[in-house]
Amino acid sequence: MHESQWLAERFEADRTHLRSVAYRMLGSMSEAEDAVQEAWLRLSRSGVAEVENLSGWMTTVVARVCLDLLRSRRSRREEAFADYAPEPLAAGQAAIDPEQEVVLGDLVGLALLVVLEKLTPAERVAFVLHDMFGVPFEEIAPVVERTSDATRQLASRARRRVRGATVGSEADLARQREIVDAFRAATREGDLDRILSLLDPEAVVRADATAVGLGAAPETRGAHAVAAFFKGRARGAERAVVGGAPGMVWAPAGQPRVAFLFTLAGDRVAGIDLVADPAHLEELAVEILDG
Repeated sequence: MHESQWLAERFEADRTHLRSVAYRMLGSMSEAEDAVQEAWLRLSRSGVAEVENLSGWMTTVVARVCLDLLRSRRSRREEAFADYAPEPLAAGQAAIDPEQEVVLGDLVGLALLVVLEKLTPAERVAFVLHDMFGVPFEEIAPVVERTSDATRQLASRARRRVRGATVGSEADLARQREIVDAFRAATREGDLDRILSLLDPEAVVRADATAVGLGAAPETRGAHAVAAFFKGRARGAERAVVGGAPGMVWAPAGQPRVAFLFTLAGDRVAGIDLVADPAHLEELAVEILDG
């Protein structure tokens, strides 16, 4: 078998794991997919004949791509004086190291991503790779351009900040559900003014390739454009838990076809991801609440 074909097959075998790493680092499904694709482009141009642990090596390549994206995002945010709001974390991803469960406690899904957003890019990479995926500090150090001891300190500092966070309470989830349900009601009724009142001015809707095939635009930006897109379109959407967070789902005959992942900024909807890829829907463990 030619090396390029072998590498492509190995990469596909590891794609779910690599997407999980990127998703936890970036807090965005669309950005995670972009990071994994960029990692593949870098890998396809590299020689791997001497690599002993290819899965570990691919993980570090994805981590480097994510670190670049986090640093770029941080720079843009500082220039714009705007906060980035993460998307809900998908369920069914790689398991957390049992030794760290006491640290993470109930900080799962969107709540954990909110905490991770407060870390520096290097802290976030060190914490995610080591505490969530068990990557040794010796392998993380070159990624974050630190010594092994300094990398260990990065992860330790991030761990303390995660441990000290108090997010993800039942009240938070109840408030999220209230906002999502209000948005669903407004779109079903075609109440444009109400939809706009629930949207962040810079709201964005992103659709995966399968959702685009069903008629959605790849990306829709701005509150007015998003409102126009959704007006009257959610009549068949049902209340659901998507990736552990309040969301919606289009599920004809009870079979999830499109999941709506909400990103909230305060009391407004900042982003909605339309996920229709069957594999992604399975990972998200969609739970229909009514319908």
